[in-house]
Amino acid sequence: MAKSLLQQLPSIVAAGKRQAASILEQLTGDSRVSLQTRELVIPSRDRAGLNLFDEKADSGEFVSSENRLIYGDNLLAVAALLAGDDETPSLRGRFDLIYIDPPFDSKADYRSKITLPGVTLDQKPTVLEQFAYSDTWADGTASYLAMLAPRLMLMRELLSNEGAIYVHLDYHVSHYVKILLDEIFGKENFRNEVIWKRKGGSALSSMNRMSVNTDTIFHYSKTDDFIFNSVYMDPDPDYVEQMFRHEENGRRFMLNVCSSPTYRPNLIFDYKGYATPPNGWRYSRQRMEELDAAGLLYFPEDKSKQIYKKVYLDEYPGQLVTNLWTDISLLKGRNAEILNYATQKPEALLNRIIAISSNPGSLVGDFFVGSGTTAASAEKLGRRWTVSDLGKPAAMITRKRLIDQDSSPFLYQAIGDYQVEQARSTLGRRFRLGDLAKVVLDLFGALPLPPEENVNGSLGRLPGSRTLVFADSPSRLTIASTLRRAQGYRDTKLGGFDRVVVLGWNFSAGIGQDIADLNDSNLEVLVIPPDLLDPLKKKGSEKVAAEVRFSSLQFLQAKVDGRYASHNSESLEVSLINYVLLSPDAINLDDAGKASLRELMNKEPLSLIEYWAVDPDYDGEVFRSIWQDYRGNTENDGDPLRVVTQANLDLEPHVGPRRVCIRAVDVFGFESEVVIEGVEVMQ
Repeated sequence: MAKSLLQQLPSIVAAGKRQAASILEQLTGDSRVSLQTRELVIPSRDRAGLNLFDEKADSGEFVSSENRLIYGDNLLAVAALLAGDDETPSLRGRFDLIYIDPPFDSKADYRSKITLPGVTLDQKPTVLEQFAYSDTWADGTASYLAMLAPRLMLMRELLSNEGAIYVHLDYHVSHYVKILLDEIFGKENFRNEVIWKRKGGSALSSMNRMSVNTDTIFHYSKTDDFIFNSVYMDPDPDYVEQMFRHEENGRRFMLNVCSSPTYRPNLIFDYKGYATPPNGWRYSRQRMEELDAAGLLYFPEDKSKQIYKKVYLDEYPGQLVTNLWTDISLLKGRNAEILNYATQKPEALLNRIIAISSNPGSLVGDFFVGSGTTAASAEKLGRRWTVSDLGKPAAMITRKRLIDQDSSPFLYQAIGDYQVEQARSTLGRRFRLGDLAKVVLDLFGALPLPPEENVNGSLGRLPGSRTLVFADSPSRLTIASTLRRAQGYRDTKLGGFDRVVVLGWNFSAGIGQDIADLNDSNLEVLVIPPDLLDPLKKKGSEKVAAEVRFSSLQFLQAKVDGRYASHNSESLEVSLINYVLLSPDAINLDDAGKASLRELMNKEPLSLIEYWAVDPDYDGEVFRSIWQDYRGNTENDGDPLRVVTQANLDLEPHVGPRRVCIRAVDVFGFESEVVIEGVEVMQ
């Protein structure tokens, strides 16, 4: 007989603790997880081609900022935050507030609708996302709890001693997660069960079931010494009408008793001949006199009755928030917040949570950030923030949202050596990079070369042909010198081959231009699917081989049209020329979607650009985007489906040539870059 969930919970918690402990043990040394900074975003979205230089770009503000958006598995993201690195210290014990809204519906549709000129594509999740979701629900709620357990344990390590976590759930799993939270944070640190009534929710779904109109948000602290600020709700109109019945000089007021609810012997005294309440007064004599002098006491004619304090409506802060939140609506209609993200929560909800459990300057986290509401609210309320999500659409929406509200600079990061981390999970912690190369060659259909001719196990040949295959390492970038090395292997190994195919995981900026410059028709460069190891772990190599698509690289063409200098400023003109998407076969679309995409690629390739940015002084390491445009930014050309293709940047003067980098992200989340060296001022 199968065990019930209650019977499985102890083993789920124990396994989660082991996994969390193993990760904590690996926070130092070569095996620790690291974050790779993909972009330093200095928000300055394009406004009809005008971009006045913003002092915050050079203010150094971003150096100490902990504002960051991380793309990747939150288990690895939290581990990296705990580990820190040479440039960024560990954030262990630094978060005053963590809010998470993990997916809690096993039948949820995680597809994304992408609206392009003339066509709407229905994209399924990436393989990485699919397997993450299938892992989460493989064995129903038990798998969901097993996913959450180690993550919650690691998040607890991020919390400060004054910190708290809010976990947002619905009826599917809330009661089981409550038991999990009791075990991880301690029953004594349970603070509240907030019931959010989503105003304007669903109607009755059937004749024999009441509609579900509420969510549950559990509030736990790390210790007894936690941040808690009083927050008020707008007063209910019926309450105002009932209670504020008195008027004085045109001001409405209500009466609050001045008697103490509990016995206070030190506050028993006569005041102006009025009877002393049985429990004593609520205020000291001095305070009573102050209130009296301010005209805030109400004295009934009958001195046997008690004294009241006046509370004026125009000074009334509202009603203290309870654990029943009925005043915050779902986003609907034409609300300006709506981003068409399925699980988007209103900013009012996060504003309240952040106001209650953090202070200005506090660090706030969200590791299922979705549409970015937590980051957006934290930014507006003067908090620092660090957020992450596994979904590429979530990362792109959040980045655009923060740029749109002109946020302070933030880092956009990804898991460093993500494939290495996945390989350790799939092949064991002692795996060798040569083992991974062998797996890749096998999936590509290549046979390994003899050991004496095989460099680190990375070389193979396609049967029945004179084609050499070189599988590059996931721990380094595939760059121009890599391609030249592959050409050398082609010409020398086993008497020489006709062609060489390079399979790479991570590519340098401008690799597309490097390939074009080599002008070698017998050199082919293909992308290894970044989520290759997830299905491999589930299905084994034989089944996966038939599904894997090694795609061609996406390729951006852009140019600098001019650099002009005046007495105290410079301008830089940049334009996009063309964009070549990787093969549609590598994108999770149905056949009709792929056909429509191919047609659009041939007709209007630049309409596939979702976001592009410019760094006028690229250092080759961190891309500092000081200018951005993106689909949906209608302040430029009024077209929500296209980006502008020309940028005019107003900059501070710069001595010497500029190294300009243009980065673009397409609607599917694939990135590409062009680096233009030695841009001089035009005379």
